Order: sequence, then structure tokens, then C-alpha cells
Amino acid sequence: MTYSITRRGLGRALVLAAGFAALGAGAALAAGEKIAVITPYLSQPGTQFYVEAFEARAKELGWEVNVIDTQGDVAAVISRIEDVVAQGVNGIVINVDPSQIGAGLDAAAAANIPVVGMDAGADARIKANVTSNGYEMAAETSVYIANRIGGAGGVVMFTFDAFPPVQVRGVIADAVFKNFPDIKVLDRITPDVSDGGIADSRAKMEALLAANPEPGSIKAVWAAWDQPALGALQAIEAAGRQNEGIVITGIDANPQARDAIAAGGNFEASVAQDFKGIGATAADTMARVLGGEVLKANVIYVPTQLVTSVNAK
Repeated sequence: MTYSITRRGLGRALVLAAGFAALGAGAALAAGEKIAVITPYLSQPGTQFYVEAFEARAKELGWEVNVIDTQGDVAAVISRIEDVVAQGVNGIVINVDPSQIGAGLDAAAAANIPVVGMDAGADARIKANVTSNGYEMAAETSVYIANRIGGAGGVVMFTFDAFPPVQVRGVIADAVFKNFPDIKVLDRITPDVSDGGIADSRAKMEALLAANPEPGSIKAVWAAWDQPALGALQAIEAAGRQNEGIVITGIDANPQARDAIAAGGNFEASVAQDFKGIGATAADTMARVLGGEVLKANVIYVPTQLVTSVNAK
């Protein structure tokens, strides 16, 4: 326990310290800038947290920030980018798959307006993407499940391939489960996330429970983020199957997930992303770019931590 906390705290300190050290005069040059933050995913708790952290750091830097939520409409991000380019912003921060908004990125590039990703994806037109290591997080939770169920049994997966940071988690979990011959993936579900993802995940999990009524037929639920995990938990409890030992894991460790994990029920583990660290580091990265620095790395990882009932509170 002491080791985990110290490791995470040191990791975050090193990331932020590196950002501050690199800022120097660049941050001063970036003061007074107008920055647009554009996302279709503001209904997701994690997105809310790092947008708030970005705004807090931007305020310290003396920036004017305009947060634009396209409410699940990815295509609308393109027109919103074109709008802010026409308005003459100094920088743009995106939280969306860059491969789906190429025309918007082209417009920003043509106007020489830098774009930074905040838990987005890699693209040559983006100066850097600040995120958590999705490969590492998915490996940690999928291996947790494989070990907990003894390498055998039916597993339900909740994924979302339309968003690169989440898509890679599913790829890694697939690989881990395939390495256990006696683990069978019963279904690979992509929930509707327009309302956050809990309700549709619950409905789809209810259908799977009905299709697999025998105790022990479902050993675990692996979710690429916490909202489907919470929906699955609700479905399992509503069906009265919480005592079958179905293991649930998520990723994000948002407050609702932490409460569920701390309760000691089926939801056993998640991975805490440092949302504040992602938001603050994204702002510092933009400041470095506006200050004239040419970044060597186009992906910047912020450290994470496995959360179980031991450290959920």
C-alpha cells in the first residue's frame, strides 16, 4: 500500500515537474492566449475531471478558455474546429479520435494553430497527446480477471472502438484472454454512450444474464471504463446473481466506481487515471508549444494506479 501511493505520487510529481521546468519563458509568452477545448464526451466523468483541471491550470497561465461540448456528435467537432479557427484562437485542445476529424485538423494546420490532444489519439497534425497508458491499464485489469477466475470461464467484455484511448484497451484485453485457452469471451459489447453508458450497459448485461441463466456461466465482466462496469453491476444485483462470484473490473476509478469497489461486492477493481494530471499536463504542453518549443515526444503518459477494496477510499 505504501509503495503504491509513493510510486503514484512520485510519478505525477515527475510529470508535472518536467512540464513546469520546460515552460520557463514559454509560459510567460503564452499568457493571455485564447484556447478552445472541444469534445463530444463531456457527459463522461473522466472527461469532466480533466477539462476542469485544464481550465484551472489555464487560469493560472492567464488564458481565456472556451469549452465546447458537441454532446456525442463526433462529426460536429469538425465544424466547431473550423469555427474557432475563424475566430482566431491561439490553440485548440481535442478529446476525440483525430482520424475522424481530419478536415478540422487540416483547417487548424492551414491557419498555423497548434492542436494538443487530451486523452485523444496520435496524429501528425497534433503536437502531442496527453493521456494514460491504455495498454498498461487494460493489461492490469484483464490479468486481474484471469487470475481471479483461475484462467477459466465465460467473460463479458464492454468496449468502445470508436475512441482510440479506449480501443487499445480492448485490443490488449483480447490478447490477454486469448492467452488463456479455458477463458471464453461470451460477448464483446459496445454500449450506447449518449447518456454516459450506464443505462445501456445495464440493459445489455440483463439480456446476457437471461441468455446465460446457469450459476457460474458468467465468471467475469471486463469493462474498458467504469460506466459499463457500473451498469453490469446494477444488472447482476437486480437479477439477484450477486452471490455467484461474478468478478467485475473497470478503468478510471471515478467516485461512483470507488464506492462500489469499497463496498466489497462484485465490482472488485479499476485503474485510477490521474485526470487532474492529464488536464494540467495538457495545458502545460500547450504552453510549451505556444512558447516555441518543438516537442520530442508526441505521446505523454501520466501515471496510473490499480484500485481495489484495499485502497478505494
